[in-house]
Amino acid sequence: HMHIRVLLLTSLLLFALTTACTQAPPPAPDLRDASIQAIKDTEAAWAKTSSTAKDFDKSISFYADDASVFPANEPVATGKDAIRAALKPMFDDPNFALTLVSTRVEADKSGELGYTQGAYSSTMTNPKTKKPVTEKGKYVTVYKKQADGSWKAVADTWNSDTPLATEK
Repeated sequence: HMHIRVLLLTSLLLFALTTACTQAPPPAPDLRDASIQAIKDTEAAWAKTSSTAKDFDKSISFYADDASVFPANEPVATGKDAIRAALKPMFDDPNFALTLVSTRVEADKSGELGYTQGAYSSTMTNPKTKKPVTEKGKYVTVYKKQADGSWKAVADTWNSDTPLATEK
């Protein structure tokens, strides 16, 4: 009897160990939909603060500390100080106004990265005529989830739909 019990217990133990070792880990949760909604909410709040010159500091707060912006016809600006310096002239313009309309929002399954793309319309003062001029264009912004759970822009680029004037 003792021999059969030891054999039976050993068999059960080996079976349990083998079964435990061959089970696949549970799949990682799919955070895509929640991330897309969080990015949409973040961009909507950001667009609201970026619509006029009065909320410059609040608008800059939507960038991660190590973010980069890639303005058309200008060098890349990396870090909040460089971004602030690159964007300040735009926000200082009394005619400045900006509207963003996202046409696509995507996020990875892990809930760490996402992006938006869309169209913008901005109004600024023409340096020659001193009159407001409106430009339309497109943008792409890459967002990264931060340690505190918020989403911040880590890469931001835009360019005009208007062809550049060619010199003759």
